[in-house]
Amino acid sequence: MSTIHWTEAHTVRSARWHSESAAPPPGRVVVADDRMKADTAYRLACEGTAMVWRGDYHNARQLLRAMNHRLDRKPPRSGDSPAESFHLHRRARSHRARVLGKLLVLLEEDHSLVLRRAPDVRRACTEAYGPPCGPSAVSLSELLGVIGARQWREKGVEIPALDARIHPHYGVFSPLRGEYVDLVAQAPLSGDGPGRTAFDLGTGTGVLAAVLAHRGIDHVVATDINPRALSCARDNIRRLDLTDRIEVVGPCLFPEDRADLVVCNPPWIPAHPTSVVEQGVYDPNSTMLRAFLKGLPSHLTPDGEAWLILSDLAEHLGLRTPHEVPDAIEAAGLKVRDRFTTKPHHPRASNPKTPLHTARAAETTSLWRLTAT
Repeated sequence: MSTIHWTEAHTVRSARWHSESAAPPPGRVVVADDRMKADTAYRLACEGTAMVWRGDYHNARQLLRAMNHRLDRKPPRSGDSPAESFHLHRRARSHRARVLGKLLVLLEEDHSLVLRRAPDVRRACTEAYGPPCGPSAVSLSELLGVIGARQWREKGVEIPALDARIHPHYGVFSPLRGEYVDLVAQAPLSGDGPGRTAFDLGTGTGVLAAVLAHRGIDHVVATDINPRALSCARDNIRRLDLTDRIEVVGPCLFPEDRADLVVCNPPWIPAHPTSVVEQGVYDPNSTMLRAFLKGLPSHLTPDGEAWLILSDLAEHLGLRTPHEVPDAIEAAGLKVRDRFTTKPHHPRASNPKTPLHTARAAETTSLWRLTAT
């Protein structure tokens, strides 16, 4: 367990260091309050010095915004290729996270935040971090993400295919981009009658498992390797009153036995995630995609099929060749029965000022219907 140390009122103090992005504990820490100027805070952060905030909560948020504005003055340059532009963009985002992550707040033994005008963050922190285990130091930017996640969890995301809301937990990919959900809701189902089974691999919030049950699948087994996702899926399945038809198991990718339908929406981009939330989008070397394809033949019933839902954003970014996915499907002993596509509806696809806009505008999400050869 990492610890940070600083001197305050001529007394050496310490706190347990917590970072969801696995950022190392800062080596140098100073105390900051309402007198801290934005230029000074930005300079210290760029030099690697962290600041424990002792002033007003809302002033801390304003200071964080001011530091962010200073980072905006140096936008990342474009590369000579889509792949280079992507890596430069990721490098700039990583630098931004490191700088903004240097403004720290202290959580007390019960996860409370003792600052002037601070909100009650105990429930949000308990849901994200688990039961409190002593005072800890976290970055203000991370805490704001925790607070935002609590609000999304309370509000939920409307899913037209379910005529209901899905409630994402902290660290679990939210189904805000609905096109992949619509593909699963509209793709033709093979066979009918009682006893049909399905696996939803990497279930996340449980939204696709719920859609499959909504479409008449009798028994759905949902899996994930992320304990937070398993808890989130169980919560949503209970909210939707589907516990008699959906079983959540894990942590694992494939459950035991075989299914008539195996569905998987793996992370789309073969790159390293820098936070827990990014694990739903970034997957180094397409590890989950390859494991899914490799394991399919031994988990499909003789007449079963699999649905692979995958964006081609990686191809437009130059991170994966156009032939890589079809070749991996063939190498796994599978064949493509059909393929359905849709265009993204999110604002980034239509905003020319969005980073990597050219690739995002060309993006297509596909549902590949696969069967064993």
